[in-house]
Amino acid sequence: MNPPVEPSVTTPSAEEIHFAHIVPAHGLPTNAISARLDGFIRTIGEIASWVWFPLMFVIIINVVMRYALGQGRIELEEIQWHLYSIGFIVGLSYCYQSDSHVRIDILHDRLSLKAQAWIELFGILFFLLPFITLVIIYTVPFVYDAYKINEISQAPGGLPYRWLIKSVLLIGFCLLSIATISRFLRCSSFLFRFPKPLSSTGR
Repeated sequence: MNPPVEPSVTTPSAEEIHFAHIVPAHGLPTNAISARLDGFIRTIGEIASWVWFPLMFVIIINVVMRYALGQGRIELEEIQWHLYSIGFIVGLSYCYQSDSHVRIDILHDRLSLKAQAWIELFGILFFLLPFITLVIIYTVPFVYDAYKINEISQAPGGLPYRWLIKSVLLIGFCLLSIATISRFLRCSSFLFRFPKPLSSTGR
């Protein structure tokens, strides 16, 4: 009778051992700078998430007034899309920071973490950061012109101070740039060990 064959044990490489305690199961390691930036974005995102409650409240009031009382209010319609714009635009940075945005998962999940990091690094450098920069450059005069002429809604009974809602676009993309820089630094920590990755204990 042949003796039982013991299963082979694969010894992890030095690199796997090194990163086992600093790379989260869901993605890239963090570092001292990205941890602060991510914390800031998370805080802003959590605060901005409360905008959905007044949005639902305004929608309910608008529906009741329109269909039960036969009264439509332009200002309520505009408040709705203002609140929705705030939640969506500000939420972009939180979505990117928490890695909740849409990817081509059928391809992305089949790649190694290192390949994913390289793709994201080049995507940030050559696509995302240039796009964010262009949006910010063209949004500054867009907001300033609205402020200079004290732009108001063209609809009868619409809201004044149109520059306020336009400035949300500028704020949202500035926040997205912070989240993007944090993500770039996390890719750099994984690929180049710079900045130095934090361990799971924060050291």
